[in-house]
Amino acid sequence: MLLFSRPFERKINFEECLPSSLHQLFSSSSGEEEGSREKGVLYRWQGYFCRVTPERLLLSRPVLHAALGTLHGLLLTEDGHVYNFGEQPWKRVESQPAGPVIESALSGQRVISVSAGSYHCSAVTEDGLIHMWGENSHGQCGVSGMDQVPSPTPVNVVDGEIHPPQLVQVLNVACGAQHTLALSRKHEVWAWGSGCQLGLVTNIFPVWKPQKVEHLVGRYVVQIACGGFHSLALVQILSPPEDSQQAWDRCGQCKQSLYTMTDKDDHVVISDEHYCPLGVELTDSKEGRRSGQSSPAQTPQSKNSSPHFEVSPLTLKNICEDPGFSVRSQQNTTSQESQPVPALSETGHARLRRTKSNPYPDEQALTDYLKRISDQTLAEQAEALTLRPSSPALNRKHSLHLIPTLDSTSDDSSLHSSVDGGVCISDHVVSNGCLFESCEEGGEAAGMDFCPADPLQVKKSTSLMDITLEDAEARNRRGSLPGFSPGIVNLKVYLKNIHRTNHLRAVVGARTTTTTSECRNLLPSLYTEVWSWGRGQEGQLGHGDYLPRLQPLCIKSLSKKEVVKITAGANHSLALTAQCQVYSWGSDKFGQLGRINAPSTVPNLAMISEGIRVWDVAAGQTHTLLLADGDCYQPILYYSGEQVLESTDSAHPLSGTYTQTPTLLPFCMNIGYVSKVFGGGLNCLALADQNAMGFIATIHELASAERKFYCTLSKVKSEILSPLLALSLGQSSMLLFQEMAGSFSKLCHLTGQHSVSLTNFLQRGKVIKTLVLIKNTDLFMDTYKEYCDPVGNFLVMGGFQSLLKPSQECFGKKLELIQTLLEPKEKNTSPYDLLVNLFYMPLQHLHGYNRLLLKLAHCFEVNTEEYEWLQNGCSKYEDLARLVSKQRRDAEATFSFWRNFKGKNSESLRKPSRRLVCESSNKALTLQNAGRFSASWFILFSDVLVHAQFSSHYVYPLATLWVEPISDESVGQHGLKLTTPEDNFVVLATSPLEKGKWLRAINQAIEDVLALGLNGRTRVSRSSQKGDPPVSRTSTYTFSKEGRLKDATYEGLHAHNDYFMSPNTTLNKFERYQGHWKEGKIHGFGTFWYASGEVYEGSFRDNMCHGHGMLRSGKLASPSSSSVFVGQWVQGKRTGYGVCDDFSRGEKYMGMWLDDQRHGVGVVITQFGMYYEGIFCNNKMMGNGTLLCDDDTVFEGEFLEDWTLCGKGVLFMPNGDSLDGVFDGHWGAGLRVAGTFTKPFEALRRERKIPVAGQHAVPAEEKWKAVFDECWSRLGCEGPGEGVHEKAWENIAIALTARHRQQRYTSDPEELSRSQTKMLESLEVIPQHVGPVTADSYNSIRRYLLKACDTPHHPLGWLLETLVTVYRMTYVGVGSNRRFLQQAVEEIQSYLTRIFKIVRFLFPGLPEDGGFILDSSSSSDEGTESLNSSTHSETPQQGWLVSSSSLILPVLLPRLYPPLFTLYTLEKEREEEVYWNCVLRLNKQPDLALLAFLGVQQKFCPVSISVLGEKKQVLPCTKDACFATAVETLQQISTAFTPSDKLQVIQLTFEEITQDMQALLGQDFLWCMDDLFPIFLYVVLRARIRNLGSEVSLIEDLTDPSLQLGQLGFMLTTLKACYNQIQLEKTT
Repeated sequence: MLLFSRPFERKINFEECLPSSLHQLFSSSSGEEEGSREKGVLYRWQGYFCRVTPERLLLSRPVLHAALGTLHGLLLTEDGHVYNFGEQPWKRVESQPAGPVIESALSGQRVISVSAGSYHCSAVTEDGLIHMWGENSHGQCGVSGMDQVPSPTPVNVVDGEIHPPQLVQVLNVACGAQHTLALSRKHEVWAWGSGCQLGLVTNIFPVWKPQKVEHLVGRYVVQIACGGFHSLALVQILSPPEDSQQAWDRCGQCKQSLYTMTDKDDHVVISDEHYCPLGVELTDSKEGRRSGQSSPAQTPQSKNSSPHFEVSPLTLKNICEDPGFSVRSQQNTTSQESQPVPALSETGHARLRRTKSNPYPDEQALTDYLKRISDQTLAEQAEALTLRPSSPALNRKHSLHLIPTLDSTSDDSSLHSSVDGGVCISDHVVSNGCLFESCEEGGEAAGMDFCPADPLQVKKSTSLMDITLEDAEARNRRGSLPGFSPGIVNLKVYLKNIHRTNHLRAVVGARTTTTTSECRNLLPSLYTEVWSWGRGQEGQLGHGDYLPRLQPLCIKSLSKKEVVKITAGANHSLALTAQCQVYSWGSDKFGQLGRINAPSTVPNLAMISEGIRVWDVAAGQTHTLLLADGDCYQPILYYSGEQVLESTDSAHPLSGTYTQTPTLLPFCMNIGYVSKVFGGGLNCLALADQNAMGFIATIHELASAERKFYCTLSKVKSEILSPLLALSLGQSSMLLFQEMAGSFSKLCHLTGQHSVSLTNFLQRGKVIKTLVLIKNTDLFMDTYKEYCDPVGNFLVMGGFQSLLKPSQECFGKKLELIQTLLEPKEKNTSPYDLLVNLFYMPLQHLHGYNRLLLKLAHCFEVNTEEYEWLQNGCSKYEDLARLVSKQRRDAEATFSFWRNFKGKNSESLRKPSRRLVCESSNKALTLQNAGRFSASWFILFSDVLVHAQFSSHYVYPLATLWVEPISDESVGQHGLKLTTPEDNFVVLATSPLEKGKWLRAINQAIEDVLALGLNGRTRVSRSSQKGDPPVSRTSTYTFSKEGRLKDATYEGLHAHNDYFMSPNTTLNKFERYQGHWKEGKIHGFGTFWYASGEVYEGSFRDNMCHGHGMLRSGKLASPSSSSVFVGQWVQGKRTGYGVCDDFSRGEKYMGMWLDDQRHGVGVVITQFGMYYEGIFCNNKMMGNGTLLCDDDTVFEGEFLEDWTLCGKGVLFMPNGDSLDGVFDGHWGAGLRVAGTFTKPFEALRRERKIPVAGQHAVPAEEKWKAVFDECWSRLGCEGPGEGVHEKAWENIAIALTARHRQQRYTSDPEELSRSQTKMLESLEVIPQHVGPVTADSYNSIRRYLLKACDTPHHPLGWLLETLVTVYRMTYVGVGSNRRFLQQAVEEIQSYLTRIFKIVRFLFPGLPEDGGFILDSSSSSDEGTESLNSSTHSETPQQGWLVSSSSLILPVLLPRLYPPLFTLYTLEKEREEEVYWNCVLRLNKQPDLALLAFLGVQQKFCPVSISVLGEKKQVLPCTKDACFATAVETLQQISTAFTPSDKLQVIQLTFEEITQDMQALLGQDFLWCMDDLFPIFLYVVLRARIRNLGSEVSLIEDLTDPSLQLGQLGFMLTTLKACYNQIQLEKTT
């Protein structure tokens, strides 16, 4: 027995029972040590005598957690210290202390949870390490070589399946009699000790080192519990198990029927409570069983020299039914199993750390880019990682506040302990973690119990259900596997072959979405399964038999019970559900199951009085302790089990009597507000707080009210909704009812999650900021709004009226069942009102939230954060309560209106979501100039205005309705002018009061419709006090009146009567436009879809194409006319430079246009490689021109139309011969020539100038003028440089802000990401640079340009994007011809010059192209080195060389690189082929042979190389090993874009070669060209760069001409020389 120094006393200090933020409410009359005794106080007692007085355990700090063994216990205080008390023979002290004593060995650790088994203990520290001590004769402490572990010893859980092995971080530990379980932070279960309760496939015991329970791998385990010789696990699943698609008639193992059916009236009740009795064949488990309980304190210790004891063969008799250790509760006999000898133990505290390496360590440009665009993204991910629970399939890092906790309180018995998800001692107190779950409320339709077809072998004996079996039920069980979503099966489909079951529990468990909000994932999941394994001689496994299980098996009957906590006693088990019900099974010899004459082998409900809601459970050796809500909000305690004698001196404290059902403990009202209970051995513990200023009482009231509310909703769902859904209500009413039932189910599920979360809140730190009701207000508000709408819709459409008769048939004429569920009870309420009140009842709960939050706020000072949080939450719920009350009144008024509506066509106007605002049946509003006998009736709904006249009516959508008052003088009466896209009319009110009423009502309705269109949900309050909706609106309107626009649809911005739609009667198709407008005309940038199928995208002016644009033809027209034109337009005609790609003719024109015809200089390239250039007139090339063939034949002379050669000319042959004379005819069809044939000598052949491409082409600076003009125009300039740069910055800010607002307030299909939005916001800030640009400001300018060019909504970004489009349009496809290389290069250089001019206009302080900026800090910006061309300069001063290439090329060239480099490869095709063949042949040689072949001296040949830190000799057969680092570096030239980056790669390659030589020959080594060239030639060969000639040419062409390359120029020349030398090498 346990002795305590002080008896029970009633002493309350209000200060310390509150959170720290409430301390200021009280005067601190006592010290902290004294005051803390009233917060987290433990009371201990035994039995259930009415005279029992609990004893109080006094500690200096509040207790957070406790654990009880047979004769000992552990206490965990809020500062992380562990205290022990009771009999602890392993301590080896002369006398046991009377009171709690601190565990000094753990004083340096911060412990987060403790657990106690029969005679051993465990503690888990905040870094996830386990400490074990106590009895170890069966290996339960995991420390080999010791029968008893006197003090806490670290036990490492190591995952050997990972290479290298990693230390497993642990959440919690559960202890049994001879075994221990650990739950890791990856939610996997580890076990060690002895017995089948380990769940391991082994025949060697003890198991000294923790091993993973493989049968639970992949499942998300949230709790574990240990009984005496059995184990439990609570597994969280992704979604509720669905019914299998296969309807088997017989069990494959026992051949019994799987289903029982009872035909009742009009429905069939199906039960699948079949439990297969067959599993593993056992010998008589009762033979040789002895009563007794092993006590190591009374057992003589004996040593055994054998390394382990073997159980051979592996049978359940040997493992689970050890005759020397069967547990009975009434006697204490001794039996001892053989002890193992010491083995190596896992020691040390080192935690394995995973190093994180960057896969691209050398690409600094990439790092800068990622840093630039993802600052916001990384912050969001960090926040999400803190808030959102991770998927169990992910290997994630844990900190203390990330520990998932699913209301899993530790209740440890003499032979058991159950584990919670972690006790948070830090300030981060988190509600229950959960998996990303489906918010589906599964119905009660039972699934099938699976019995394998083949009998299980005794040797394997895994379980009665194997997850690897390919079966439907196995798939259902895999619902608990992460990442595996079982097939969702409709219950009707599943039971389609069973008679009359289609109406069984239809849609109550309707699936609801999981994507409402991420904060929903922070709530505890209610989708759980309970798994059990170990000995089952008392039925404690819950599988319907007394068989043991070697591996975990799911308890099928608990799969849909929403179990949130499990615990176990010596031979019984308990499960607590979210609906405050307790299921118990196992031994009931002493009434510990809490029920009478009920089967003990399967879970059954404990017998608890009606209205008692249990929210915490604990189990001892032969008793059960329940913590529940009663009539008041102060918790009450129930005891069920064996009585304990009052005399503590008795050697036999057990009385032999026990309870039949749970018994109320009368003293529970005297010890305060109990938040947690613990059980173990014969003892009970209760953790209580004292009330102060109503805080504790209010928290308990809130949690109790929520639990009661959830129980009520669950009853409504199961007893009302389920039967009604099986009835026939008509198609429309049934759909609305199903929608309402689905929303009800979603609200019910959220309430259940919240009730469990509030229980956790009570049992944790009670920190207001972690209260889910405050932290995730939007989640609750959205869910209640989503429920309010379908209830109102059902009411408006008369659904409750049609539901009344079926309800009376089900529940009686007076609906007595519904009356019992409603509070407060109303007398003389009609059945119809009862139905309406029932479904509006959940919305009344919002008033409770408001009241209790306000009550909580009054517990805090006004100037505290907690008060502000609670007041804000209170106001939100109050506003929502008012809103749902108003919506109910609107729905009732609308239903009453439709019920009395006498007009025709009411069905076309009556819609579920439409609500009545007001109507003019009392002649309050009439039409102006109406006839004497006309009858006008105006009805204002929430979305439309209806004008009814006799048998017809007109409907005006409010989104496109404008109303304005008319002065009394102009009309003479009280008038309102109504404007729609098709009508204008005036209505007259009877009085100024009526006029004001209708004006306010219409404007308010319009504003609500526009707000609904913006955010997709009804607003709580109006943002505008004036009630004036915006004049300009974005909406969709379909024309209805007869005329040219009938049935046309306009979508875009409305401003009174501005619209556009042009039907084409010839093609019977509509033409559509989307874009900008000005004064009712198409003006600005937009897209026009013509009826002919043509699509124009570009600039408009006065309804015509004007500026730069692209026209695509032929999609819907004839394929023979398909083409694409991109270029300049003037007054709707192609004029200026443009490119036309004619797909039907296979040719592309690049040149000047005039009035839609090719006119001026231009170039034509055909798909056969024919290149024409010359002067065009009226779409034909005439006059002097040039023709270049693919075989290098060139003709220069006169042309006529259709490419006809006619007149003087010269034909140059590829070999240098020429033909000069008069030509006539078509090329390729025979030419008539009168002239002179010349075959010049070699010297003259070299001097002759053969015409080249580009002589008659449009100059690069004349191309795409319209694009640059448009950019200047967007900057507010009439021409290049003609404007004020301050005005340009204002235009940029306006454009970006407008785009930002458009993205925020409209449903733009091109919705921006968070990083893009953040970039837009940063670009809206105008850079401030006054005076000359310094080095620092130059860096900021470059960073700004990078962001601007990445944003298409910035003028520079639009310019860059457009130039990339036209460049690819020009030089891709047919335009990919080597003749265009020079033009393509010149075009890029022209881009750079013209863009740089715009940049200098925006930043006037920039020097001219080629200028220099001194860097006063003499330090270069490493993050942007690749963009700084001056890094390659030999200028003695440090600074920046400002040029168009260094500033613009790094941004532009990567976008243009593919088409440009393709032209280079086509130009160098012949050279590259020779070069590549030589590279392939030479690379067949080993390293030393190739070095010798290239003439490398012997002293330069490496003797050894380093491979992964190990030196290896270079052998004659070694290949691709020498200078490997330099080879890899040079290969990066193909991944670099800009010339500066490519030059940097070359420089790094030379440095790598030099470092290798210095390591071989010494640091003072200097190169000479004769030595360097052969080695570099070897590196170039081994690098195997496919298009090296093209790379070199690109560097030469695009390197900034203002740079003096110096040493880099030498290196580039060396690389080019190697390229030429390789082509000349003889490989034989």
